[in-house]
Amino acid sequence: MTRRRAYLDWNASAPLRPEAREAMLAAMDEAGNPSAVHAEGRAARAIVERARADVAALAGCEPGQVVFTSGASEANTMAFARLWRGSGFFAATEHESVVAAAHWGALHDEALPVDEAGRLHRDHPLFHGVGPVSDDPAIPEGVAVLSVAAANGETGVIDPSEDLFRIAKARGARPHCDATQAVGRMAFSFRESGAATGALSAHKIGGPKGVGAFIHDDREHPHPLVRGGGQEEGWRAGTENVIGIAGFAAAARAAKAELEAGAWERVAELRNILESRLEDAAPDLIILGREAPRLPNTSCFAVPGWAGETQVMAMDLAGFAVSAGSACSSGKVARASRVLLAMGFDETTASSAIRVSLGPTNTEAEVLAFAEAWTAAWRRRSVKAA
Repeated sequence: MTRRRAYLDWNASAPLRPEAREAMLAAMDEAGNPSAVHAEGRAARAIVERARADVAALAGCEPGQVVFTSGASEANTMAFARLWRGSGFFAATEHESVVAAAHWGALHDEALPVDEAGRLHRDHPLFHGVGPVSDDPAIPEGVAVLSVAAANGETGVIDPSEDLFRIAKARGARPHCDATQAVGRMAFSFRESGAATGALSAHKIGGPKGVGAFIHDDREHPHPLVRGGGQEEGWRAGTENVIGIAGFAAAARAAKAELEAGAWERVAELRNILESRLEDAAPDLIILGREAPRLPNTSCFAVPGWAGETQVMAMDLAGFAVSAGSACSSGKVARASRVLLAMGFDETTASSAIRVSLGPTNTEAEVLAFAEAWTAAWRRRSVKAA
């Protein structure tokens, strides 16, 4: 009998929630453009504005601070669009969209070092200078954006940055928080984070792919990447994706209720069971980032010398969807994880990591089955290497 596949890659994309699917199907019946003033247009507009309130409730901000986008990558890019000059700083473990946006939008972009657990070092002049960054000779080009994710999608490491954000903001810099992996899985409030801007993605919380949100504080002025009709209060032109936004809202409501009900505490128990089984089986296993607080669902681990891509393919054949810790692109040779290299791991270890990321619909049976399959593959490799 063929075993049913187990999906253990929630940090890449969470399964679409039934509530989101239903909301999207209902929105498909609305013919109006949300910018139109007739009844059909007003009905579409109502969907968008109700969704704005639902997403704001999950993210801990006001509805007027939510700008709907195509996803978190666009939102991260928007955070740096205001520069065109000045400095862009980001934790060395940030998502590729942040790194690319800083390189594109700033005259000076700089990756800030992290420790072996993936937490940002606090010794940069940005955090210790006095007065506006525009007057600080230690800050090249003046005007600065600082980006630190609420949680890392590869290791699950949580790096509270409220103190740094408040210092940066007091000095005239604009702190940005990519909360894509955190929202809906841990307590998070944009209002309390100290950030000036933030990024969210619907499909990380069980909504549809291709829709997200840029969050801004009331002091921000629009710096749109997409220009034209002035939708989203001038932040992003183009007719809103009403269907996707409806699914995003339904997922946000469900995610908030799930978090408040303690569903992710059970997920943390499953993650701990998994790690215990793997450590018992493989003495050469390294669990990456465990020295810091982590998302409840994420385990990133490596057996140095056993390529992450090889493990992912073996697990796929065994019926389990997981991801390699190494970052790779279609048609290119896999390379060592930039995140793990930044944490101080050597290239061999950084090329040997895989990530298991769980969700509330996963079961203990699935976790134990994965541990059994992975252990069997580890034993086969060990015999060949002997």
